[in-house]
Amino acid sequence: MVKIVVAGGSGQVAREVIDALIAAKKHDITVFSRSPLPIIAITASEVEWKAVDYNDKATLVEALQGTHTVLSFIQPLADQGQKTQKNLIDAAISAGVKRFAPSEYGSRKTDDMAWWKGKEEVREYLRKVNENQQVLEYTLFQPGLFLDYLAFPHKTAKYLEPLQTVFNFKDRRAIVVDGYEDAVMTLTPVADAAEAIARAIDHDGRWPVVGGIVGNKVTVSQLLEIGAKVRGACFEVEKVRIQDLEAGELKTSWGLEAVHQAVPKDQAQALLKAVCIGTLLSTCKGAWETTDEINQILPDYNFAPITEFLSKAWRDKA
Repeated sequence: MVKIVVAGGSGQVAREVIDALIAAKKHDITVFSRSPLPIIAITASEVEWKAVDYNDKATLVEALQGTHTVLSFIQPLADQGQKTQKNLIDAAISAGVKRFAPSEYGSRKTDDMAWWKGKEEVREYLRKVNENQQVLEYTLFQPGLFLDYLAFPHKTAKYLEPLQTVFNFKDRRAIVVDGYEDAVMTLTPVADAAEAIARAIDHDGRWPVVGGIVGNKVTVSQLLEIGAKVRGACFEVEKVRIQDLEAGELKTSWGLEAVHQAVPKDQAQALLKAVCIGTLLSTCKGAWETTDEINQILPDYNFAPITEFLSKAWRDKA
């Protein structure tokens, strides 16, 4: 049993991971938050809520004493200059924390996804602090796109809210980049990602720097075929040119309408267009095809197959 700190533990993905850790019944869990009072229900005796000031490194170091692993779920969009995560990393090193996982939980690369530029900044910071010698073991947990999002608007996880993508299973339509139908994407259920992260903490060896998690790997064409099978009809596909996307133009009859809760309302419409364009471009460039380092250290774990997962999610739904 080790002590685990979950920073930003009130977020959706964080809560999925916390539940997986609680279910394992192996560790003491402390949730760091800026709020002095729990803003999520804390019912497990293994979980402690601790209010922290991320700008006060001295108190952070004190709060991290005896901690084995820190899992960060600090939202990069809300972390100006990634100061919070950098302070957390510095405090973890000073407190003698063994392992650290920065706020990733998505794609392998961040090409054309400006809203995730903070991830690159934190990756570089971790690389630099370990440049001369390893002072903090870390991994970048990257499960690709959460498969749950393809069930939008239906909820398939306990905490993860539905999020719209360019693959609209509800209306049986999709936006695809012409000539890139063979681009590969990794799609992993959030429950599987959470379980893999929880199990990775028990790994005796050193964490790989890149912690790719592969639930399913499919091409865009294969995903459309699965969609037709699951939804009982072929998707209406609108094809866009990569040149138009790179020019910032989205020439389609529809686009994304539902925005992530972390996005301010006055920025929503501009970001929705940027997310649609960025997701399409990054898919073409292989950003969503993750590697399988975590699968390799968890050879006995069985991830939910994509067709089975989506068939269950869409069963008896219009």
